[in-house]
Amino acid sequence: MKHPQLRRTSRRQTLLSAIVLFVFCAALARGVETTKTANTEPALDGDRVLTLDECLAMALQNNHRRPASQFAVAVAEAQHQQALSGYWPQLKLQAGYQRMDEAPNFLFPSTAMGVPAQTITTPASTAMITVPAGVLGPTAVQLPVSVPSQSITTSAQEFHVPAQDVKLMNPDSFVGSINLTWLLYDGGMRKGLNRQATGYVEAMKQEARRTDLEIADSVRRMYYGSILARQLRQLGADTLARMEATLNLTETMYQGGGGKVTKADYLDNKVMVETIRALVAQLEKNEAMARAALANTAGLPWQNSVTPKDNEIPYTPLTSDLPALVGNAYEFSPDWKRLEAGLSAREGAVQTARSGHSPKLALTGNLHKWWNGYDAGMATDINKEGWGIGLGMELPLFDGFLTRNKVAEARARLNQLKEQRFLLREGLGLQIKDLFLGLDAARKAHDATLAAMNAAIENRDLNIRAYQNELVETDKVIRAQLMEAMMCAQYYKNQYDHAAIQSQLTLVIGRELSRQIEGVR
Repeated sequence: MKHPQLRRTSRRQTLLSAIVLFVFCAALARGVETTKTANTEPALDGDRVLTLDECLAMALQNNHRRPASQFAVAVAEAQHQQALSGYWPQLKLQAGYQRMDEAPNFLFPSTAMGVPAQTITTPASTAMITVPAGVLGPTAVQLPVSVPSQSITTSAQEFHVPAQDVKLMNPDSFVGSINLTWLLYDGGMRKGLNRQATGYVEAMKQEARRTDLEIADSVRRMYYGSILARQLRQLGADTLARMEATLNLTETMYQGGGGKVTKADYLDNKVMVETIRALVAQLEKNEAMARAALANTAGLPWQNSVTPKDNEIPYTPLTSDLPALVGNAYEFSPDWKRLEAGLSAREGAVQTARSGHSPKLALTGNLHKWWNGYDAGMATDINKEGWGIGLGMELPLFDGFLTRNKVAEARARLNQLKEQRFLLREGLGLQIKDLFLGLDAARKAHDATLAAMNAAIENRDLNIRAYQNELVETDKVIRAQLMEAMMCAQYYKNQYDHAAIQSQLTLVIGRELSRQIEGVR
């Protein structure tokens, strides 16, 4: 029999191991990601068993973040069409009715026309006069008639014209017209606006793509977290069952009175069993929360929960090297693509601002029709209908340096974004390097914890068989079982960490799930 001091030390070690196991498993349980919108009570009636692909498809179909991002793309595309409308001629139809209080008129003032005195002299002339038959003879006779010259003198005269009140039109008029405006040259303004709108559309598409990747990343983390919660709950249940069996064996050996197992050993074992029982209850609650959170991420109502169909978290070591991953990020990352679209839009803004220095040339035309019951004055047929066409130009001469400063502002914004591109390039590289190193560390931890777990399982089996033959102390059996549970929990957690880092790497690079996401769209 061991010395009492050694026995107390062994019991303290066993109690310490139990406390460490409790804290470790509780931390793992809290580490399983949940959403704040998930309910604390599991909805067993709405439980579904789904694979990861089914959860992804359901989330991409039901998640409300996705329609919001797609509406943002629709807004950008509508703004792009607005920019393209500047290339088309603008036609406007105008019509109206007007009632005046009285008919308009034109007052012609009275005038006086003076005619000066003058003398009119007519020269002498001879004219032939035909005398009809029966006057001078039986036949017609032509007689020459001589007209002597004469002078007619008139005195000066003055004619008075009274004032005239001329009616122009009736007071009721109907007017209709079609006006045309077609901008022929604008110095690159429309091209710049089109480039800005195109860049905004591409930026919103990349934002929508990033939303899809974030949804997929959340689903993968929730899915693997739910598997981890189930593994921890099952591990706790198995550990509790083994500890209860050890407790029963300890009780039998204690009551047998062999002397090797004391009542203190039995009570220590009892404390461990009840502690693990409390931990299992917490793990069951966390598993239910994880399933509810997975359903919430998949876009299902709060009453539902989703159980992963897979029993284990997949472990696939990374095969790509760091430079290849960084290169893929520069090619496929939605953040990088969005920044490039922003650069294109900023260049369009510079072009639009510079167009303020250029002249603008436009073609104008109109077709009008006027209905009025009057047909004199201004209401003539010529005035009542007609058309016109013209060519206009606008050339800015001086605007207080407004255009110059607009160009300077647009260029400054463009240069600012170019500098941010260098920051993003370095940031992406560092972020991917951190994830790459995290994957490498998770791989090494996976191999180490796997070996430790297998050794702990074998050690627990040996200690239980030895305990049945009273070859080892009770506290050593308890420590072996607790160590097995701790190593298994750590192994499961490392599997989850490895899968979560891979999912985050997919989000940053934006490549792996792109084909599947496009298929759901």
